[in-house]
Amino acid sequence: MKKLFIPFMLLLVLVVSACSSNTAKPEGNKDNNAPTATENNTASGTITYQSENGPIEVPANPQRVVVLSSYAGNVMSLGVNLVGVDSWSKMNPRFEDKLKDAVEVSDESLEKIIELNPDLIIGLSTINNVDKLSKIAPTVTFTYGKVDYLTQHLEIGKLLNKEKEAQVWIDDFKKRAQAAGEEIKAKIGADATVSVIENFDKQIYVFGDNWGRGTEILYQEMKLNMPDKVKEMALKDGYYALSLEVLPEYSGDYVIFSKNSDTDNSFQETDTYKNIPAVKNNHLFEVNAKEFYFNDPVSLDFQLEFFIKSFLGK
Repeated sequence: MKKLFIPFMLLLVLVVSACSSNTAKPEGNKDNNAPTATENNTASGTITYQSENGPIEVPANPQRVVVLSSYAGNVMSLGVNLVGVDSWSKMNPRFEDKLKDAVEVSDESLEKIIELNPDLIIGLSTINNVDKLSKIAPTVTFTYGKVDYLTQHLEIGKLLNKEKEAQVWIDDFKKRAQAAGEEIKAKIGADATVSVIENFDKQIYVFGDNWGRGTEILYQEMKLNMPDKVKEMALKDGYYALSLEVLPEYSGDYVIFSKNSDTDNSFQETDTYKNIPAVKNNHLFEVNAKEFYFNDPVSLDFQLEFFIKSFLGK
């Protein structure tokens, strides 16, 4: 997401910002068919990755990767060096240490990217200047949401010639998330509902099951319940913009509030907000939105730890 927008994951184009038809739009993720596997040509120092747009020869051991949107956390989690990243990744506190030497770039900063001398460029299918970027280094793009969030990580693993490492993390993560989900359901009740909200650019959003911000964990892995109203309005597109007046209708028994501290959060001082049952019962958990946008392994591990601590007190 996003994105994306917002991220969200809030984008769908840049990871977390953007506009819907008439409001700022978050960032996201979804399901579909994955590209096929890579072919090894390691003798020449390259592999052929079967991308969405056909086969492309990429380094077998990339050393200087530029990520223009969404996937910085996937790359860094696989131990591959990043020399340039998008602005949303650069501002993420979870990424700060590993990205301290990476330069902030966009699909328009071609000269800066040339200076970085990348051997691989990764971005969303919506980025500009793909033809020009491809002349700088092999450029691979992904359609955000074309595959589910774990398959996306596996694809990036294939692209970086680290498929086994990606699969090991996926298997372990699913096991940990699902086990935590069983504990949480046992504590809060099998019928309890959970909502994920965010305030971005003076607009309140509620999220479905595939738009970052921990939604993949809560709904896909833990199988926690989404309020009917959220299911009706946010499940298809991944997010839904709403007004403060109707926020109580979309609030579950528990609420995760992905909070942007640098935007207007005065709605929290209103009676409408304070009278939401989750707020009155101390069942609303706030988190820094900048840490919660994405659904890469670095972000997902952090989100899982947050949920375990918030729901179970561990």
